[in-house]
Amino acid sequence: MKITTTLATSLLISSLYGQAKIEALETIHNFDTLRQNDPVTHNFKFVNTGNEPLIITKANTSCGCDVSSWPKEPILPGDTAIINYKYDSKRIGPINKSMTVTTNALNNPTLVVRTKGLILPSKE
Repeated sequence: MKITTTLATSLLISSLYGQAKIEALETIHNFDTLRQNDPVTHNFKFVNTGNEPLIITKANTSCGCDVSSWPKEPILPGDTAIINYKYDSKRIGPINKSMTVTTNALNNPTLVVRTKGLILPSKE
């Protein structure tokens, strides 16, 4: 009974205070088939569905062949943010990469999005 009361109190207190929440509009992006050295970029969009500013602290990519850039300023409630993802397409073969987004969001402080596709040799 004491655990139930403590849990209920904790939930009530957390609902009274503001919190940032992140929602990804897309969690997997398929580049389909591309050619070697083609530009390979995508903008992942995120929405702050909470009632406090959302802060993205990191957007780590899975290897040195891809990079990301993200907004350093807080994303206000209801606003959309874009994280730009870029893949170096000089390597031939399948793409199956991930990007881990770290935020202050209470619902999902670490969100993983993925990219996939296939790089074919250039037509030279």
